[in-house]
Amino acid sequence: MADNRNYSPADQLIIGISHTLQTLFVRPSARRNYPGKSEDGELSEQDRQKSAGYMRVNHVGEICAQALYQSQALTASDPALRDKMRSAAADENDHLAWCEQRLQELGSRKSYLNPLWYAGSFVIGAAAGIAGDKWNLGFVAETERQVVSHLDSHLARLPDGDQRSREVVAQMRQDEAEHAEMAVAAGAAILPQVAKKTMGLTSSMMTRIAFWV
Repeated sequence: MADNRNYSPADQLIIGISHTLQTLFVRPSARRNYPGKSEDGELSEQDRQKSAGYMRVNHVGEICAQALYQSQALTASDPALRDKMRSAAADENDHLAWCEQRLQELGSRKSYLNPLWYAGSFVIGAAAGIAGDKWNLGFVAETERQVVSHLDSHLARLPDGDQRSREVVAQMRQDEAEHAEMAVAAGAAILPQVAKKTMGLTSSMMTRIAFWV
């Protein structure tokens, strides 16, 4: 739903702080049903820890997505684009809730570094938005393409018995691909190769750390 209200800078600051605190410290509620419907298969303790590591990485990705979409919505000049960003953020909030639920089912925890991941992503998203709407969209499109690639690798690496995690990740992958298509259809610029490579290296570093920490 479009939000046509004009918020003052002070209002936006308060809303931003509230959203940050909710993302980091309040258990999210999903609008859509949890995709993990299957019964868990036989999972050894090693398999359970492996699955938890991948789902923790995915949870961190959704923390980052909330920061990116919120900061990009704040800095977008086109009201229609702001609405698209906020709609995508709502989808990502479902992902956040699903990843947290799956981590709990696996008896594991979220990353200890979530505040750091959020802060860094917010700054990056704001910078993309300030650069202009076409670059803002280009950043969204490339980010989502790289996320889809990461989720494909997780689907290939999750233990065979962990069907519930696979179902969650598969639905997330579908949504992320749609977000990339939305950005391209809205006029996304193609990012320079150096920007794409930098994004990929940063994502790989985050993945390695979040798997364990």
